[in-house]
Amino acid sequence: MQGNALYFILVPLVLIIIDYYILRGLQTAFIKRQFTRKKWFLSLYWLSSIFLITILLLSIYSKMSVGARGAFLFLFFITFLFKIFYVLFIAVDDLRRFIIYLIHKNKTSPDPEKDNGFKSIPRSEFLMKAGILAGAVPLYLIKHNMSKGLYDYRVIDVNLYLPNLPKAFDGMRIGQISDIHSGSFHSVHNMQGGVQMLLDQKTDVIFFTGDLVNGQTSEVNRVIDVFKKVKAPLGVYSILGNHDYGDYGNWPTYAAKDKNLQDMHQAHKTMGWDLLTDEHRRLKIDGQELGILGIGNWGQMSRFPKYGKMEEAVKGTDDLPVKLLLSHDPSHWRAEVIPKYPQIDVMFSGHTHGMQFGVRTPGFQWSPIEYVYTEWAGLYREKHQQIYVNVGYGFLGYPGRIGMLPEITVFTLKAGEDPALKA
Repeated sequence: MQGNALYFILVPLVLIIIDYYILRGLQTAFIKRQFTRKKWFLSLYWLSSIFLITILLLSIYSKMSVGARGAFLFLFFITFLFKIFYVLFIAVDDLRRFIIYLIHKNKTSPDPEKDNGFKSIPRSEFLMKAGILAGAVPLYLIKHNMSKGLYDYRVIDVNLYLPNLPKAFDGMRIGQISDIHSGSFHSVHNMQGGVQMLLDQKTDVIFFTGDLVNGQTSEVNRVIDVFKKVKAPLGVYSILGNHDYGDYGNWPTYAAKDKNLQDMHQAHKTMGWDLLTDEHRRLKIDGQELGILGIGNWGQMSRFPKYGKMEEAVKGTDDLPVKLLLSHDPSHWRAEVIPKYPQIDVMFSGHTHGMQFGVRTPGFQWSPIEYVYTEWAGLYREKHQQIYVNVGYGFLGYPGRIGMLPEITVFTLKAGEDPALKA
Protein backbone atom coordinates (compact mmCIF):
# COMPACT_ATOMS: atom_id res chain seq x y z
CA MET A 1 0.00 0.00 0.00
CA GLN A 2 2.84 2.41 0.84
CA GLY A 3 4.41 1.68 -2.55
CA ASN A 4 1.15 2.52 -4.33
CA ALA A 5 0.83 5.77 -2.36
CA LEU A 6 4.40 6.68 -3.27
CA TYR A 7 3.73 6.09 -6.96
CA PHE A 8 0.50 8.09 -6.66
CA ILE A 9 2.56 11.09 -5.52
CA LEU A 10 5.78 10.66 -7.52
CA VAL A 11 4.28 9.92 -10.94
CA PRO A 12 2.19 13.13 -11.14
CA LEU A 13 5.15 15.13 -9.78
CA VAL A 14 7.50 13.80 -12.48
CA LEU A 15 4.89 14.40 -15.19
CA ILE A 16 4.37 17.99 -14.03
CA ILE A 17 8.13 18.60 -14.13
CA ILE A 18 8.24 17.22 -17.68
CA ASP A 19 5.35 19.46 -18.70
CA TYR A 20 7.07 22.51 -17.22
CA TYR A 21 10.23 21.61 -19.14
CA ILE A 22 8.20 21.29 -22.35
CA LEU A 23 6.46 24.62 -21.73
CA ARG A 24 9.85 26.35 -21.57
CA GLY A 25 10.73 24.68 -24.86
CA LEU A 26 7.51 25.89 -26.49
CA GLN A 27 8.18 29.42 -25.27
CA THR A 28 11.61 29.25 -26.91
CA ALA A 29 10.19 27.79 -30.13
CA PHE A 30 7.75 30.68 -30.44
CA ILE A 31 9.89 33.35 -28.83
CA LYS A 32 8.87 35.94 -31.43
CA ARG A 33 5.22 35.26 -30.75
CA GLN A 34 4.10 36.00 -27.25
CA PHE A 35 1.00 33.78 -27.20
CA THR A 36 2.84 31.06 -25.23
CA ARG A 37 3.15 33.50 -22.34
CA LYS A 38 -0.46 34.66 -22.44
CA LYS A 39 -2.75 33.77 -19.56
CA TRP A 40 -5.23 31.91 -21.78
CA PHE A 41 -2.49 29.70 -23.24
CA LEU A 42 -0.95 28.92 -19.85
CA SER A 43 -4.37 28.07 -18.43
CA LEU A 44 -5.18 25.78 -21.35
CA TYR A 45 -1.75 24.15 -21.20
CA TRP A 46 -1.90 23.33 -17.49
CA LEU A 47 -5.53 22.24 -17.63
CA SER A 48 -4.67 19.74 -20.38
CA SER A 49 -1.68 18.57 -18.35
CA ILE A 50 -3.83 18.01 -15.26
CA PHE A 51 -6.49 16.27 -17.37
CA LEU A 52 -3.99 13.78 -18.83
CA ILE A 53 -2.47 13.04 -15.42
CA THR A 54 -5.95 12.58 -13.96
CA ILE A 55 -7.09 10.10 -16.62
CA LEU A 56 -3.85 8.16 -16.11
CA LEU A 57 -4.52 7.83 -12.38
CA LEU A 58 -8.20 7.03 -12.95
CA SER A 59 -7.26 4.33 -15.48
CA ILE A 60 -5.00 2.65 -12.95
CA TYR A 61 -6.84 3.14 -9.66
CA SER A 62 -10.56 3.62 -10.37
CA LYS A 63 -13.41 1.37 -11.42
CA MET A 64 -14.04 1.53 -15.15
CA SER A 65 -14.51 -0.85 -18.06
CA VAL A 66 -11.56 -2.27 -19.98
CA GLY A 67 -12.62 -0.30 -23.04
CA ALA A 68 -12.74 3.05 -21.25
CA ARG A 69 -9.46 2.35 -19.46
CA GLY A 70 -7.82 1.31 -22.71
CA ALA A 71 -9.02 4.47 -24.47
CA PHE A 72 -7.78 6.71 -21.64
CA LEU A 73 -4.40 5.00 -21.41
CA PHE A 74 -4.03 5.18 -25.18
CA LEU A 75 -4.76 8.94 -25.14
CA PHE A 76 -2.25 9.47 -22.35
CA PHE A 77 0.54 7.46 -23.94
CA ILE A 78 0.29 8.85 -27.46
CA THR A 79 0.49 12.33 -25.91
CA PHE A 80 3.38 11.18 -23.76
CA LEU A 81 5.09 9.80 -26.86
CA PHE A 82 5.10 13.29 -28.39
CA LYS A 83 6.45 14.73 -25.14
CA ILE A 84 9.31 12.23 -24.96
CA PHE A 85 10.45 13.08 -28.49
CA TYR A 86 10.21 16.79 -27.75
CA VAL A 87 12.04 16.51 -24.42
CA LEU A 88 14.95 14.85 -26.22
CA PHE A 89 15.33 17.91 -28.46
CA ILE A 90 15.13 20.26 -25.48
CA ALA A 91 17.77 18.20 -23.68
CA VAL A 92 20.07 18.36 -26.72
CA ASP A 93 19.70 22.13 -26.83
CA ASP A 94 20.37 22.44 -23.10
CA LEU A 95 23.49 20.30 -23.47
CA ARG A 96 24.65 22.43 -26.41
CA ARG A 97 24.16 25.63 -24.49
CA PHE A 98 25.92 24.21 -21.42
CA ILE A 99 28.95 23.27 -23.52
CA ILE A 100 29.02 26.75 -25.06
CA TYR A 101 28.77 28.24 -21.58
CA LEU A 102 31.77 26.22 -20.41
CA ILE A 103 33.80 27.23 -23.47
CA HIS A 104 33.03 30.92 -23.11
CA LYS A 105 32.92 31.06 -19.33
CA ASN A 106 36.27 32.80 -18.94
CA LYS A 107 36.44 34.43 -22.33
CA THR A 108 35.16 37.63 -23.82
CA SER A 109 33.36 36.57 -26.95
CA PRO A 110 30.32 37.40 -29.04
CA ASP A 111 26.96 36.14 -27.90
CA PRO A 112 26.96 32.46 -28.96
CA GLU A 113 23.25 32.59 -29.70
CA LYS A 114 23.84 35.10 -32.51
CA ASP A 115 24.84 33.95 -35.95
CA ASN A 116 27.44 36.62 -36.82
CA GLY A 117 25.09 38.69 -38.86
CA PHE A 118 23.62 35.81 -40.85
CA LYS A 119 19.87 36.22 -40.80
CA SER A 120 18.43 32.87 -39.76
CA ILE A 121 16.45 31.30 -36.96
CA PRO A 122 18.52 31.26 -33.74
CA ARG A 123 19.71 27.76 -33.05
CA SER A 124 17.66 27.24 -29.86
CA GLU A 125 14.48 28.36 -31.59
CA PHE A 126 15.24 26.11 -34.55
CA LEU A 127 15.80 23.04 -32.35
CA MET A 128 12.58 23.66 -30.42
CA LYS A 129 10.56 23.86 -33.66
CA ALA A 130 12.33 20.80 -35.03
CA GLY A 131 11.39 18.98 -31.82
CA ILE A 132 7.72 19.76 -32.38
CA LEU A 133 7.91 18.28 -35.87
CA ALA A 134 9.82 15.23 -34.63
CA GLY A 135 7.22 14.61 -31.92
CA ALA A 136 4.39 14.97 -34.43
CA VAL A 137 5.81 12.31 -36.78
CA PRO A 138 5.04 9.24 -34.58
CA LEU A 139 1.59 10.68 -33.80
CA TYR A 140 0.86 10.97 -37.52
CA LEU A 141 2.07 7.43 -38.14
CA ILE A 142 -0.12 6.12 -35.33
CA LYS A 143 -3.17 7.96 -36.65
CA HIS A 144 -2.48 6.80 -40.21
CA ASN A 145 -1.93 3.14 -39.35
CA MET A 146 -4.05 2.37 -36.28
CA SER A 147 -7.13 1.22 -38.22
CA LYS A 148 -5.05 -0.98 -40.54
CA GLY A 149 -4.30 -3.35 -37.66
CA LEU A 150 -7.93 -4.13 -36.84
CA TYR A 151 -8.19 -7.03 -39.29
CA ASP A 152 -4.50 -7.91 -39.62
CA TYR A 153 -4.88 -11.30 -37.92
CA ARG A 154 -1.76 -13.13 -36.87
CA VAL A 155 -1.31 -16.80 -36.04
CA ILE A 156 1.03 -17.37 -33.10
CA ASP A 157 2.35 -20.91 -32.57
CA VAL A 158 3.13 -22.00 -29.02
CA ASN A 159 4.51 -25.30 -27.76
CA LEU A 160 3.04 -26.29 -24.38
CA TYR A 161 5.18 -28.78 -22.48
CA LEU A 162 3.34 -30.85 -19.87
CA PRO A 163 5.24 -33.52 -17.90
CA ASN A 164 2.05 -35.44 -17.05
CA LEU A 165 0.52 -35.32 -20.52
CA PRO A 166 -0.92 -38.71 -21.55
CA LYS A 167 0.74 -40.15 -24.63
CA ALA A 168 -2.52 -40.04 -26.61
CA PHE A 169 -2.52 -36.22 -26.40
CA ASP A 170 1.11 -35.70 -27.35
CA GLY A 171 1.00 -33.48 -30.45
CA MET A 172 -2.63 -32.44 -30.05
CA ARG A 173 -3.28 -28.93 -31.41
CA ILE A 174 -5.48 -26.38 -29.65
CA GLY A 175 -6.67 -23.12 -31.22
CA GLN A 176 -7.57 -20.12 -29.10
CA ILE A 177 -9.38 -16.89 -29.86
CA SER A 178 -10.60 -14.38 -27.32
CA ASP A 179 -12.39 -11.04 -26.93
CA ILE A 180 -14.36 -10.94 -30.16
CA HIS A 181 -16.36 -7.87 -29.05
CA SER A 182 -18.79 -8.29 -31.93
CA GLY A 183 -20.45 -4.92 -31.28
CA SER A 184 -17.28 -3.08 -32.29
CA PHE A 185 -16.81 -4.52 -35.78
CA HIS A 186 -17.21 -2.16 -38.71
CA SER A 187 -16.95 -4.88 -41.34
CA VAL A 188 -18.33 -8.39 -41.01
CA HIS A 189 -16.63 -9.26 -44.29
CA ASN A 190 -13.16 -8.33 -43.02
CA MET A 191 -13.52 -10.28 -39.79
CA GLN A 192 -14.27 -13.47 -41.74
CA GLY A 193 -10.63 -13.66 -42.77
CA GLY A 194 -9.58 -14.40 -39.21
CA VAL A 195 -12.10 -17.22 -38.90
CA GLN A 196 -10.76 -18.81 -42.07
CA MET A 197 -7.19 -18.46 -40.79
CA LEU A 198 -8.22 -20.29 -37.62
CA LEU A 199 -9.93 -23.08 -39.58
CA ASP A 200 -6.92 -23.42 -41.87
CA GLN A 201 -4.82 -24.42 -38.85
CA LYS A 202 -6.89 -27.63 -38.59
CA THR A 203 -6.67 -27.76 -34.80
CA ASP A 204 -8.15 -30.64 -32.82
CA VAL A 205 -9.84 -28.41 -30.24
CA ILE A 206 -10.71 -24.70 -30.08
CA PHE A 207 -11.02 -22.50 -26.98
CA PHE A 208 -12.86 -19.19 -26.83
CA THR A 209 -11.95 -17.29 -23.66
CA GLY A 210 -14.72 -14.72 -23.28
CA ASP A 211 -16.13 -11.32 -24.26
CA LEU A 212 -18.26 -12.23 -27.23
CA VAL A 213 -19.97 -8.81 -27.05
CA ASN A 214 -19.46 -5.31 -25.63
CA GLY A 215 -22.59 -4.91 -23.58
CA GLN A 216 -25.60 -6.88 -24.77
CA THR A 217 -26.17 -10.20 -26.49
CA SER A 218 -28.05 -8.71 -29.44
CA GLU A 219 -24.69 -7.45 -30.80
CA VAL A 220 -23.75 -10.99 -31.78
CA ASN A 221 -26.68 -11.39 -34.17
CA ARG A 222 -24.90 -9.76 -37.10
CA VAL A 223 -21.85 -12.05 -36.79
CA ILE A 224 -23.33 -15.29 -35.50
CA ASP A 225 -23.30 -16.90 -38.96
CA VAL A 226 -19.56 -16.14 -39.22
CA PHE A 227 -18.67 -17.79 -35.92
CA LYS A 228 -20.96 -20.75 -36.52
CA LYS A 229 -18.19 -21.88 -38.86
CA VAL A 230 -15.73 -22.22 -35.98
CA LYS A 231 -15.63 -25.98 -35.53
CA ALA A 232 -13.05 -28.55 -34.42
CA PRO A 233 -13.06 -32.37 -34.40
CA LEU A 234 -12.90 -32.60 -30.59
CA GLY A 235 -15.12 -29.60 -29.94
CA VAL A 236 -15.17 -25.86 -29.31
CA TYR A 237 -15.18 -24.89 -25.61
CA SER A 238 -16.07 -21.40 -24.45
CA ILE A 239 -16.52 -19.24 -21.37
CA LEU A 240 -18.02 -15.84 -20.56
CA GLY A 241 -16.01 -12.66 -20.08
CA ASN A 242 -16.87 -9.63 -17.99
CA HIS A 243 -18.68 -7.96 -20.91
CA ASP A 244 -20.94 -10.94 -21.56
CA TYR A 245 -23.11 -10.58 -18.44
CA GLY A 246 -24.77 -7.30 -19.40
CA ASP A 247 -23.27 -5.50 -16.40
CA TYR A 248 -22.33 -2.45 -18.50
CA GLY A 249 -25.80 -1.88 -19.94
CA ASN A 250 -28.79 0.05 -18.66
CA TRP A 251 -31.63 -2.42 -18.25
CA PRO A 252 -35.22 -1.38 -17.49
CA THR A 253 -35.71 -4.38 -15.18
CA TYR A 254 -33.72 -7.19 -13.62
CA ALA A 255 -35.75 -9.55 -15.75
CA ALA A 256 -34.48 -7.85 -18.92
CA LYS A 257 -30.88 -8.27 -17.81
CA ASP A 258 -31.51 -11.90 -16.92
CA LYS A 259 -33.07 -12.46 -20.35
CA ASN A 260 -29.94 -10.97 -21.93
CA LEU A 261 -27.79 -13.52 -20.11
CA GLN A 262 -30.08 -16.37 -21.15
CA ASP A 263 -29.76 -15.17 -24.75
CA MET A 264 -25.97 -15.22 -24.37
CA HIS A 265 -26.06 -18.88 -23.34
CA GLN A 266 -28.32 -19.60 -26.31
CA ALA A 267 -25.94 -17.79 -28.68
CA HIS A 268 -23.08 -20.10 -27.68
CA LYS A 269 -25.39 -23.08 -28.15
CA THR A 270 -26.49 -21.81 -31.58
CA MET A 271 -22.86 -21.54 -32.67
CA GLY A 272 -22.23 -25.07 -31.47
CA TRP A 273 -19.84 -24.00 -28.72
CA ASP A 274 -19.80 -25.86 -25.41
CA LEU A 275 -20.14 -23.07 -22.83
CA LEU A 276 -18.47 -23.99 -19.54
CA THR A 277 -19.87 -22.25 -16.47
CA ASP A 278 -17.94 -23.47 -13.42
CA GLU A 279 -17.72 -27.00 -14.75
CA HIS A 280 -15.44 -29.33 -16.65
CA ARG A 281 -15.36 -31.74 -19.55
CA ARG A 282 -13.33 -34.90 -19.98
CA LEU A 283 -11.57 -35.16 -23.30
CA LYS A 284 -10.90 -38.80 -24.24
CA ILE A 285 -8.50 -40.23 -26.82
CA ASP A 286 -7.64 -43.96 -26.95
CA GLY A 287 -8.93 -44.49 -23.43
CA GLN A 288 -6.80 -41.68 -21.95
CA GLU A 289 -8.20 -38.42 -20.59
CA LEU A 290 -7.43 -34.82 -19.78
CA GLY A 291 -9.67 -32.16 -18.27
CA ILE A 292 -10.97 -28.92 -19.76
CA LEU A 293 -12.30 -26.63 -17.04
CA GLY A 294 -14.15 -23.36 -17.54
CA ILE A 295 -15.38 -20.76 -15.06
CA GLY A 296 -17.35 -17.54 -15.09
CA ASN A 297 -15.50 -14.24 -15.00
CA TRP A 298 -13.22 -13.74 -12.01
CA GLY A 299 -11.19 -10.54 -11.83
CA GLN A 300 -8.87 -9.56 -9.00
CA MET A 301 -9.64 -5.86 -9.40
CA SER A 302 -12.79 -4.75 -7.63
CA ARG A 303 -14.25 -3.18 -10.77
CA PHE A 304 -14.57 -6.61 -12.40
CA PRO A 305 -17.07 -9.23 -11.20
CA LYS A 306 -16.14 -12.45 -9.45
CA TYR A 307 -18.77 -14.77 -10.86
CA GLY A 308 -16.51 -17.78 -11.31
CA LYS A 309 -16.48 -20.63 -8.81
CA MET A 310 -13.32 -22.67 -9.08
CA GLU A 311 -14.45 -25.06 -6.38
CA GLU A 312 -17.30 -26.15 -8.65
CA ALA A 313 -15.14 -26.46 -11.76
CA VAL A 314 -12.54 -28.74 -10.14
CA LYS A 315 -15.05 -31.15 -8.61
CA GLY A 316 -14.52 -34.67 -9.90
CA THR A 317 -11.22 -33.90 -11.65
CA ASP A 318 -8.73 -35.31 -9.13
CA ASP A 319 -8.04 -38.37 -11.29
CA LEU A 320 -7.24 -36.36 -14.42
CA PRO A 321 -3.47 -36.11 -15.09
CA VAL A 322 -3.73 -32.75 -16.90
CA LYS A 323 -6.16 -29.91 -16.28
CA LEU A 324 -6.57 -27.01 -18.71
CA LEU A 325 -8.48 -24.02 -17.34
CA LEU A 326 -10.36 -21.38 -19.34
CA SER A 327 -10.65 -18.17 -17.29
CA HIS A 328 -11.12 -14.81 -18.98
CA ASP A 329 -9.21 -12.45 -16.69
CA PRO A 330 -5.48 -13.24 -16.29
CA SER A 331 -5.36 -11.64 -12.83
CA HIS A 332 -7.30 -14.71 -11.65
CA TRP A 333 -4.20 -16.86 -12.16
CA ARG A 334 -1.95 -15.14 -9.64
CA ALA A 335 -4.73 -14.18 -7.22
CA GLU A 336 -6.48 -17.55 -6.86
CA VAL A 337 -5.24 -20.31 -9.15
CA ILE A 338 -1.58 -20.36 -8.07
CA PRO A 339 -2.17 -20.19 -4.29
CA LYS A 340 -5.26 -22.43 -4.12
CA TYR A 341 -5.30 -24.73 -7.14
CA PRO A 342 -1.83 -26.15 -7.85
CA GLN A 343 -3.47 -28.97 -9.83
CA ILE A 344 -4.20 -26.57 -12.71
CA ASP A 345 -1.51 -27.07 -15.36
CA VAL A 346 -2.33 -24.30 -17.84
CA MET A 347 -4.76 -21.39 -17.76
CA PHE A 348 -5.98 -19.76 -20.99
CA SER A 349 -7.05 -16.10 -20.77
CA GLY A 350 -7.68 -12.90 -22.72
CA HIS A 351 -9.20 -9.65 -21.44
CA THR A 352 -6.20 -7.27 -21.68
CA HIS A 353 -6.15 -6.76 -25.50
CA GLY A 354 -2.49 -5.83 -24.97
CA MET A 355 -4.23 -2.43 -24.66
CA GLN A 356 -4.30 -2.56 -28.51
CA PHE A 357 -1.12 -0.51 -28.34
CA GLY A 358 2.50 -1.49 -27.86
CA VAL A 359 5.41 -3.45 -29.25
CA ARG A 360 5.43 -7.22 -29.68
CA THR A 361 8.32 -9.14 -31.20
CA PRO A 362 9.59 -12.69 -30.56
CA GLY A 363 12.21 -11.37 -28.13
CA PHE A 364 10.56 -8.29 -26.66
CA GLN A 365 7.13 -6.93 -25.83
CA TRP A 366 5.86 -3.80 -24.12
CA SER A 367 2.53 -2.09 -23.65
CA PRO A 368 1.22 0.41 -21.11
CA ILE A 369 -1.14 -2.34 -19.92
CA GLU A 370 1.83 -4.02 -18.20
CA TYR A 371 1.54 -1.35 -15.50
CA VAL A 372 -1.91 -2.74 -14.71
CA TYR A 373 -1.52 -6.50 -15.31
CA THR A 374 1.45 -8.69 -14.44
CA GLU A 375 0.49 -11.23 -17.12
CA TRP A 376 -0.91 -9.43 -20.15
CA ALA A 377 0.28 -11.09 -23.41
CA GLY A 378 1.84 -14.45 -24.23
CA LEU A 379 3.08 -17.35 -22.12
CA TYR A 380 4.09 -17.10 -18.46
CA ARG A 381 5.26 -19.73 -15.98
CA GLU A 382 5.27 -19.94 -12.18
CA LYS A 383 6.98 -23.15 -11.05
CA HIS A 384 4.98 -25.97 -12.68
CA GLN A 385 1.97 -23.84 -13.68
CA GLN A 386 1.54 -21.83 -16.88
CA ILE A 387 -0.79 -19.17 -18.26
CA TYR A 388 -1.26 -17.90 -21.78
CA VAL A 389 -2.87 -14.49 -22.41
CA ASN A 390 -4.31 -13.96 -25.88
CA VAL A 391 -4.44 -10.25 -26.88
CA GLY A 392 -7.80 -10.64 -28.57
CA TYR A 393 -9.58 -11.09 -31.87
CA GLY A 394 -11.62 -7.88 -31.80
CA PHE A 395 -11.25 -4.44 -30.32
CA LEU A 396 -12.89 -2.14 -27.79
CA GLY A 397 -12.60 1.45 -26.66
CA TYR A 398 -10.85 2.95 -29.67
CA PRO A 399 -11.03 1.59 -33.23
CA GLY A 400 -7.40 0.71 -33.72
CA ARG A 401 -4.50 -1.59 -32.99
CA ILE A 402 -0.90 -0.45 -32.96
CA GLY A 403 1.66 -3.22 -32.52
CA MET A 404 -0.77 -5.51 -30.68
CA LEU A 405 -2.38 -7.15 -33.69
CA PRO A 406 -5.45 -9.42 -33.43
CA GLU A 407 -4.35 -12.89 -32.43
CA ILE A 408 -5.14 -16.50 -33.24
CA THR A 409 -3.09 -18.78 -31.02
CA VAL A 410 -2.27 -22.38 -31.91
CA PHE A 411 -0.88 -24.58 -29.13
CA THR A 412 0.84 -27.90 -29.66
CA LEU A 413 0.80 -30.11 -26.57
CA LYS A 414 4.06 -31.91 -25.92
CA ALA A 415 4.83 -34.46 -23.22
CA GLY A 416 7.82 -33.75 -21.03
CA GLU A 417 9.73 -30.77 -19.66
CA ASP A 418 10.28 -27.59 -21.65
CA PRO A 419 13.81 -27.81 -23.10
CA ALA A 420 14.24 -24.09 -22.43
CA LEU A 421 14.05 -24.78 -18.69
CA LYS A 422 16.96 -27.22 -18.94
CA ALA A 423 19.21 -24.80 -20.80
